[in-house]
Amino acid sequence: NSTTENIIVDTAAAIELGHQLFFDRRMSITNKIACASCHNPRKAFTDGIKKAKGIFGRKSLRNSPTLLNSNYQPHFMLDGGISTLEIQALDPLRDTAEMGNDMKDLTNKLRNIKAYNEQALKGFNRDIDPFVITKSLALFQKTLMSENAPFDNWLDGDSSALSADAKKGYDLFSGKMNCIACHSIPNLTNYEIKNNGWHDTYADQGRYRITADSSDIGAFKIPTLRNIILTAPYMHDGSAANLDEVLDSYQKGGSNHPNKADEVTGFYLSEKERKYVMAFFESLTDTSYMESLTPEERAFE
Repeated sequence: NSTTENIIVDTAAAIELGHQLFFDRRMSITNKIACASCHNPRKAFTDGIKKAKGIFGRKSLRNSPTLLNSNYQPHFMLDGGISTLEIQALDPLRDTAEMGNDMKDLTNKLRNIKAYNEQALKGFNRDIDPFVITKSLALFQKTLMSENAPFDNWLDGDSSALSADAKKGYDLFSGKMNCIACHSIPNLTNYEIKNNGWHDTYADQGRYRITADSSDIGAFKIPTLRNIILTAPYMHDGSAANLDEVLDSYQKGGSNHPNKADEVTGFYLSEKERKYVMAFFESLTDTSYMESLTPEERAFE
């Protein structure tokens, strides 16, 4: 029952191990898929495709969410079914559609990489094992922050940080569109799990897969809108190719699904107003996290 503080000997070394593992394709059974394959820095740690592609070209169940600001999340996965980043790390590592590992085999593989085992000893005073792997990955992900967008600077009092169009877009976003009811300040999400009326019927039933409660059919975690310009396609299944499609759905009030959230009621936007909203979305972009990465990691493919 040791505390985290007692287990981690050198936090910086533990984070660096997670950093190195995150970009290493040897983390997959085929040595071809890294965590960064589905969470690419250039796309705000998403992958730009509808559903994540894993080993042997297999597709994951869902769209890859951003990892930025994970430190604030109360639960993980799009259905909120996992409570910690450490446990979450196990899911893609073992998933046969993603990285396909047996954790015992992965542990042995990584122990045979001298630099990694030395880093584990430095950070945790123990050899590589499943705890070290998942804890170091979680620690690294918690350093991936994005809180210095023009919108943040404007909220902090810099009146020149937002364009006139972006300010008008925020007024619409927080006013008649009422997006702020779910995408609240400062994280642009309230982390609740709701049905946003995207589909009339759901092939992927979302939170229902966790609770078996019919009121949870089609319910998914409300995503952050930070760096939204960089993270297309959208929705849990990647079926919205662009933000115009997203706005179209919300503007008409979503689907007729019985579980649709009460907040999704519809609104009217003129073309000029839509331009303002897009300017606001642009103002949510902050890629300062790239500064902590190597040139090779920034260019990861």
